[in-house]
Amino acid sequence: MGEYFGSGQILCIVGARPNFMKIAPIMRAFAQPESLLSATLLHTGQHYDAAMKHAFFDQLNIPEPDVDLGVGSGSHAQQTADIMKRFEPVLDASPPRAVLVVGDVNSTIACALVAVKKGIPVIHVEAGLRSGDRSMPEEINRILTDQLSDLLFITEAEAAGNLAREGIAAEKVHFVGNVMIDSLRYNLHKAVPASVTLAKANCGATGNSVAGYGLVTLHRPSNVDDPVTLARLLTVLAKISLRTPLLFPIHPRTESRIAAAGLEGLLRSSAITTIGPQGYLEMLGLMKDARVVLTDSGGIQEETTALGVPCITLRDNTERPITVTQGTNTVVGTDVDAILQCYGDVMQTGGKVGRIPDLWDGESAQRIVRTINTWASGKL
Repeated sequence: MGEYFGSGQILCIVGARPNFMKIAPIMRAFAQPESLLSATLLHTGQHYDAAMKHAFFDQLNIPEPDVDLGVGSGSHAQQTADIMKRFEPVLDASPPRAVLVVGDVNSTIACALVAVKKGIPVIHVEAGLRSGDRSMPEEINRILTDQLSDLLFITEAEAAGNLAREGIAAEKVHFVGNVMIDSLRYNLHKAVPASVTLAKANCGATGNSVAGYGLVTLHRPSNVDDPVTLARLLTVLAKISLRTPLLFPIHPRTESRIAAAGLEGLLRSSAITTIGPQGYLEMLGLMKDARVVLTDSGGIQEETTALGVPCITLRDNTERPITVTQGTNTVVGTDVDAILQCYGDVMQTGGKVGRIPDLWDGESAQRIVRTINTWASGKL
């Protein structure tokens, strides 16, 4: 592996689908002639669906990984341990200048931990986000990765306060904006129209009313692993679908939980149309054209704010508060009445107008790479 890495290279890590949208603009920025450093890419294989991986890599123009660890699924402990065991020999064979991790998935903390124990600097993109809910595995990953990192790039100014309260030196922290929005702006003109995706999926009535559909995503364990919570959410979504047809690109894990709980009837008896997981450009088109989005995804909260689309977050908290205070997002939890009230408000008023947060301008990756170049030259 010696030909992959070297003292002038940054090793960038991806592991799960949300990482792909974050790493794509960073890889592009490192490839520009003005960058003093180059980047190589390692995919842990945490999300292991080959078809979806290739769809995202192709659509986002991400180069094929220099290394693919092929870890696959498992419990949080198993997956984190497997990544660490497979990542360590990569660093032993050819230590890079630094390891760059993004987001808050198991790959993020696993690779950061291995790197820092070997004396390799860690760079964390999307640092400082906090939900305040330590029952979320992602929250633990965020907190620990930030403690290990030498450079921390934040998407919103409030994140700096979170890091300061946790004792992280201010000189390590850099407000650069949101690389997720870099990808959105870069690819928006290529977004697949919702009508095309719906037609391909043979969506029937939903496809015929493309101007008035809602988009649903559900995947968080707190929502889909508890049959009572899952039944409550599907019941309220079925009620909403009687007024606004809903399109539900269903995560395989969510689909299996619905089947295990015997809740398929709630989908069949409603105007909820389920389709398989979609590529990035397809989801971008579905979000852009939706009347409302109901989700438990962190990234979708950001993307809907950037698109100006009303978002109803089916969680009790968010690690992205700027989407609420400045954007189009409303956090409602899983209470039926609260969800219906928020949905009714959106239908009546069109939802929050919101605004685009500071530095969500499509240039975040360039700021990141410029800062890393300055840091690597010893001038930071």
